[in-house]
Amino acid sequence: MNKNLVWRGLVTAFVILGGVAYLLPTLLSRGTPDGKVPGIAGKILPSKFINLGLDLKGGIYLAMEIDLQVAVNNAARRAADDLRQELNEAGVSGFRLQNENSPEIVVEVDDPANLDRVARLADSELPVLRVASRAASRLVLGLTSDYEAEVRDLTARQALETIRNRVDMFGVAEPDIRPQGEDRIIIQLPGVNDPDEAVELIGKTAILEFKLVDNGMISAEQALRDGPPPGTEVLYERDVDPMTGVETRTPILLRKQALMTGESLIDARAVRDQQFGLPQVTMSFNSRGAREFSEITERYVGRNLAIVLDNQVFSAPVIRTKIPDGNAVIESSSFTPESARLLAVVLRAGALPAPVTVIEERTVGPSMGSDSISQGLRAGTVGLVLILLFMLVYYSWSGVVADLALLFNFPIILGALAAMGATLTLPGIFGLVLTLAMAVDANVLIFERIREEIRRGKGPLGAISGGFDHAFWTIFDANLTTVLAAMVLYQFGTGPIRGFAVTLIIGILSSMFTAIFCSRWIFDLVLSRNLRIRRISI
Repeated sequence: MNKNLVWRGLVTAFVILGGVAYLLPTLLSRGTPDGKVPGIAGKILPSKFINLGLDLKGGIYLAMEIDLQVAVNNAARRAADDLRQELNEAGVSGFRLQNENSPEIVVEVDDPANLDRVARLADSELPVLRVASRAASRLVLGLTSDYEAEVRDLTARQALETIRNRVDMFGVAEPDIRPQGEDRIIIQLPGVNDPDEAVELIGKTAILEFKLVDNGMISAEQALRDGPPPGTEVLYERDVDPMTGVETRTPILLRKQALMTGESLIDARAVRDQQFGLPQVTMSFNSRGAREFSEITERYVGRNLAIVLDNQVFSAPVIRTKIPDGNAVIESSSFTPESARLLAVVLRAGALPAPVTVIEERTVGPSMGSDSISQGLRAGTVGLVLILLFMLVYYSWSGVVADLALLFNFPIILGALAAMGATLTLPGIFGLVLTLAMAVDANVLIFERIREEIRRGKGPLGAISGGFDHAFWTIFDANLTTVLAAMVLYQFGTGPIRGFAVTLIIGILSSMFTAIFCSRWIFDLVLSRNLRIRRISI
């Protein structure tokens, strides 16, 4: 046999069998309790699967909005702290600096002559600040437009990454998380059926702070009635009676300035305490955080140190002794095993740089997905049968070649989707059905060219060679424009649109391979076996 035919046959077999190998795990794992391939096949076959999208598997769709203004205000607050430190180090006295949840910093001075010093110091040491307005003894500073835009962009990207980390730790298979505009994030969680749990996991800001309980002359109740003293605040500790389930909120007066934050946290785990078996969360800090925690616990032995998460006091234990190993424990009577696990997840994933709000929430039931799959498969089966019959009737024996090439597309396309770990959506199924018609279209172009060559009086070999050669660039140009359009859909689309684009691109590449490469190989193989063939059944 011709060596050219051999290697082309090997390439065809390799591609088709490779697709089958990647497709089998998806087929064999359906219906198994753990969703894995049973037996020895699970050890031999690839561990890749086709994941079902939200519209097929059911799940949760969330649209969340990031409060970027809070991030800008926090950046202004940090700049105000830096400015206060710079003014103190420069020996500037008699100034008052105000920045309360605002993007502006107001500086008032007793001596108007010091106002120029403040402006020069801010300009030289803090280039992120600009002068917004100025009066005789009052200077208003704000963030520069470039720095504010940078803060907004960085906050949005950090929020996206933090949410993605939380969802990954939560164990959702093939989530779809992407930005929309400047301040929104679209989240699709296939297979998740508890929206409250998802929102609790994703939306928790998770700003962890360690604050000292104020042991002054005023109680928390007095602070609520008359207002907290300067530098303090009242937060609440939530307690749940394990017998009755009754919830109580206890006010606690705290120093507003945090002694330490969760920035140095490297690990958090949900465990049970050894004495009573109650859920709790253990935390570990890096070397810098361990050193800070050791100094804090040494300095404030005998005082209550509150562990605060998103302005809620989880516990306020008494520091009995110095803790040098950088480990801390969060205990709460309201903890359940699941809530402790979720808290550990959000702490490990890190704090959101700004609060997020759910602005749209939809739950897609799995029954809708099952109906969609059934209807899509039914439509695909009917379309496939009609195409196969048409090619057989219209092109006779050559139609058999076209049908074989068409059937080769299924393991190739589905195997490629599995190898990529892609998500199959309802539009993706439609894209698969569309590629069937496009695959036949390529064969139709080739067969019509072969007919033209036959009319010119060419023999079987010449007609087939000329037909494939003349049809190639027509097929290539038509498919290239479709691939470019699909790439645009993938780049700018979301969720199911991207699923349609992925399936369409893979389907086009597969159809070109089967129509041009595989069909030509079958024709050449048959003709090489019987050189006495005088006409082609086409």
